[in-house]
Amino acid sequence: MAATSIITCSVQQVVDQIRFEEISSSGVRKVILNRPTKLNSINYEMVSKVLGAAEKYERDPAVSCIILKANGKAFSAGGDVISVICSSLGGHWSYPVLFYRKILMASYLLATFKKPVISLLQGIVIGGGAGLSIQTTFRIVTEKTIFSMPEASIGLFADVGASYFLSRLPGSFGEYLALTGARLDGPEMVACGLASHFVLYKDLNLLEKAICEQVSSSSNASHISEIIEKFAQTPNLKQDSAFKRLETVLNRCFSRSTVEEILASLENEVTRGGEKWIKDAHVSMTSASPTSLKVTLKSIREGRSRNLEQCLSREFFICGHMIQGMVNRDFYEIRPQFPGLQSILVR
Repeated sequence: MAATSIITCSVQQVVDQIRFEEISSSGVRKVILNRPTKLNSINYEMVSKVLGAAEKYERDPAVSCIILKANGKAFSAGGDVISVICSSLGGHWSYPVLFYRKILMASYLLATFKKPVISLLQGIVIGGGAGLSIQTTFRIVTEKTIFSMPEASIGLFADVGASYFLSRLPGSFGEYLALTGARLDGPEMVACGLASHFVLYKDLNLLEKAICEQVSSSSNASHISEIIEKFAQTPNLKQDSAFKRLETVLNRCFSRSTVEEILASLENEVTRGGEKWIKDAHVSMTSASPTSLKVTLKSIREGRSRNLEQCLSREFFICGHMIQGMVNRDFYEIRPQFPGLQSILVR
């Protein structure tokens, strides 16, 4: 049964889905995702504005840094898959291709930006939202931050730079995150290196205010780091965090050569009475798209030997084939063993 049975495609008016603020005295520029009713899921118009503004700010000598943030309870639920799937099912392949190209370009520019970029990551940080922010100069998380790359559960693969930044996490932690879509909290993001600093949610506005007041056009990353450090704390990892098992069971399972071997290793741990995170990992992988799991694993593994530009170029090629159904139709169709996008959207 096609996913179109539950997805309603409509044209919505674009009203300030991205907002910009300028602090003239300090040279700070704020880029604010402003689609809170959609959990700041990113569409073509939004990413086009982000890219255009970033290109302008990089050239402007009056700009000292960028603060990337979002209105509402979420930073971003990722790319707007509804608009992508509606365009694709209608045969309009140009929209998803152009959208994906734009978000990869924005991700690359923000990752290589010549001035400091400070991402304030409150609430959920998922998929494409993570891709835009996780490689910026500073990634500030709180006790309310939740990170996930769940693309394999909807028939795609961990992308928007994930083959680069996940492949550089300690041990096989990147494989674990990409294959299972596991959620990390703020302390776990700091521990594994996805986040640079942990700040209490109640202090986030104070940190933002301090940056706006204390930086200048001559400020560099070291100066901004000193400001952030005044608010940063050393968080404690929860006792049942999978990251605490990195050197033992996690690496033992997720360093295996194939998806089948990883699943077999997880099944063995479950049989031996493994912890909850192991059981959750096994359930997540068995309910994901088998093809997506294989593509994801290969993408992460090969990403380790490639630079960011090469990783993004390769992701563009792979995603284009998957969205056009040239690999399979898991992104669009539903089967009993793979609930896919339709099931995820109904939740």
